[in-house]
Amino acid sequence: MRRQTEPAEGKTVRELAFYRCAAPAATPLRELVWVAGARWAIEECFQTAKNEAGLDHYQVRSYRAWHADITLAMLAAAYLAVTRAQEAEKGDLQPAGHG
Repeated sequence: MRRQTEPAEGKTVRELAFYRCAAPAATPLRELVWVAGARWAIEECFQTAKNEAGLDHYQVRSYRAWHADITLAMLAAAYLAVTRAQEAEKGDLQPAGHG
């Protein structure tokens, strides 16, 4: 259970948040608290990934449009992977940050 340190804007009561856990009964409380806290880091990671992939402004509304968008993204990723592998074979690939 977690309680807000300050009431939300426009409210007078600090809200409570509850976590449901499916861990074994012998799991230490310290570990449960750590896992609950790690959730925020994971959510931030997902948000960053969505921003980097452009999914935060995703405009696809149908399966067909989504499929076309994802197919294009996968083709671009495949092209970059093949290009990088070819450059590595030729020995032209420089370490990141060196040119």
